[in-house]
Amino acid sequence: MLFTELLKMAWRSLAANKLRTFLTMLGVIIGVTSVIALVSVGMGVKKNVVDSISQLGSNMLIVMPGSSNRGGPRGAAGSMTTLTYDDAEAIKDKVKNISYVSPTVQSSYQVVYGHENWNTSVTGVIPEYVSIQSLELKSGLFFNEHDVAVRNRVAVIGSTVATNLFDSVNPVGKKIRIGNAPYTIIGVLNSKGQSSGGQDQDDVVLIPLTTAQERLIGITYVRTINVQVTDADKMDEVQEDIETLLRQRHRIREGAEDDFNVRNLTSLLETMTSTTTMITLLLGAIAGISLLVGGVGIMNITLASVTERTREIGIRKAIGATYSNIMLQFLIESTMISIIGGAIGIVIGIVAAQLISQFGNFTTVVSGLSIAVSFGFALFVGIFFGLLPARKAARLDPIDALRYE
Repeated sequence: MLFTELLKMAWRSLAANKLRTFLTMLGVIIGVTSVIALVSVGMGVKKNVVDSISQLGSNMLIVMPGSSNRGGPRGAAGSMTTLTYDDAEAIKDKVKNISYVSPTVQSSYQVVYGHENWNTSVTGVIPEYVSIQSLELKSGLFFNEHDVAVRNRVAVIGSTVATNLFDSVNPVGKKIRIGNAPYTIIGVLNSKGQSSGGQDQDDVVLIPLTTAQERLIGITYVRTINVQVTDADKMDEVQEDIETLLRQRHRIREGAEDDFNVRNLTSLLETMTSTTTMITLLLGAIAGISLLVGGVGIMNITLASVTERTREIGIRKAIGATYSNIMLQFLIESTMISIIGGAIGIVIGIVAAQLISQFGNFTTVVSGLSIAVSFGFALFVGIFFGLLPARKAARLDPIDALRYE
């Protein structure tokens, strides 16, 4: 009963000074809003990183030409010509615990069908690429090992290319021109949409690797070798085996710099996840400072309220109010400001995160944890910064308080 009466008294006190209560609450509102909005941005960055790496495939190692320690722009001084199709075959045949290996080459070309044309990415791959990238066909077939062996001019296209060149017509069986040579479309891929980085994953033409190397681009090397490991626990072991094999094949002396580098996507994912988590915590901590400022505002206004209500406190003490009654009354007022301000801040923070995502073309992720932490911190701020004014009010001498004008 007493607690209910104290709640009513606190509400009446706050309602009697609406503008001052709102201005005091504003610090908490801004603080909670900032924490939720900035943490949602940080978690959005983390999600983008995870999605981008995951889209490359699970348990993936990517072998690339050039040393990982070499500075400057990659591709200079012939550093992009150190890997071959035979290297990929050797990795597939001699390294254990591997599910799939797919070397790739890539370049941009204008693809022509009739009077229509479209600039797109043409990638040379082998059939294992389908499993590594988890591709699915909407219609037709994917090319096979025979097409790779005989360098057939066949192509599988993404849905973006299909729409721009053929509109609603089924492209399977039609011929397109790439680099002034005809290619027969044998399949159309299911749409994968945009990547987390905003790249259209359906704007692609896939052709046999050997066809791309010898009939289209005119090269003997490969750009990358994608390796899918059977078990995540075997990633480091397989990476070491690949490095040892390629050093032997490339006749690299002991102590000399490698002419290739192997990227472990699992390790990269862990590193990037750790980094983005730290960024998220930093953003949350910066936003949390505004909550502390709001707490100082609560203490300042509550101290002023104690001074204004000194005579009221004296009367209450004179008719029997105890130390704990007075202390609880002012703690309830400061806590009520935090609770209401925190609730409003949560709503505004969620809306702000959605607006950032919608108009800023940026992914945001609002988590229940960020809401709970920001609201809990706001509640702590209200109680902590309300303690000093509450103690001051509770320790007033009733005689001195009654004399106060």
